[in-house]
Amino acid sequence: MIATTEGPRVEVIGVGKQYGSGARAVDAIASLDLQLRPGTTTALVGPSGCGKSTLLRIIAGLDHPTSGAITIDGETPDVYRARGDIAVAFQDPALLPWRSIESNLALALKLTRRPNDPERIAHLLKLVGLEGFEKSRPAQLSGGMRQRAAIARCLVTQPRLLLLDEPFGAVDELTRRRLNLELPTIWQHQPTTTLLVTHSITEAVLLSDEIIVLSPRPARIVARVEVDIEKPRRADQLTSPAFIDLVARVEHHLGIDAAQAAIPA
Repeated sequence: MIATTEGPRVEVIGVGKQYGSGARAVDAIASLDLQLRPGTTTALVGPSGCGKSTLLRIIAGLDHPTSGAITIDGETPDVYRARGDIAVAFQDPALLPWRSIESNLALALKLTRRPNDPERIAHLLKLVGLEGFEKSRPAQLSGGMRQRAAIARCLVTQPRLLLLDEPFGAVDELTRRRLNLELPTIWQHQPTTTLLVTHSITEAVLLSDEIIVLSPRPARIVARVEVDIEKPRRADQLTSPAFIDLVARVEHHLGIDAAQAAIPA
């Protein structure tokens, strides 16, 4: 493994994914090439069902491509995940309901064969605004608080690759915007490469360094949009001309270019 202080480089090389066979075969992803630069946050956007989550799961080693390969600093996702260097957060926080919040974080350390670290757990829960709720169970928390706990659970293992699949999709818009502004300052202070799947263009611009726009299924890359807005991002940037222009560029690629990419030549 090539160690870095920025997070790993992820290479997606000619990856395709097909479900079924014969006449019933469905192509979820076409031959796709993509790089995630070390230490950056990349957002995947595209129409519903275009293969965004499938690609994330393949990078995580939770699914395998039909063709092509994934490398993470030259290693396979299976090797990287077995070492506990990948963390995944889904829309459902999936916290164990019979465990306290701090116990959920402690379990993540145990499952990745890392020593229990009460100080780090307490520090992360304070950072995500859950100080005083360490002994609470998930059912005692709001949806936004549970999502904060899920993000803290991902970060407690100090992953080098952080994969987020619509992590804020189940919370209300006000809570989602607050999480968008607060939580990135936590994971961006770690040597982590991050991939975010989202349906929200505003969220993609707010959180990422680069946005990858995908076509309708099978997923192909329609456009790459660099987000050159200074970090940390602030609420007042949402109304800036630069931010509005970036949102409009992504919308254009989704509404026009993506539709054209689906028309056979």
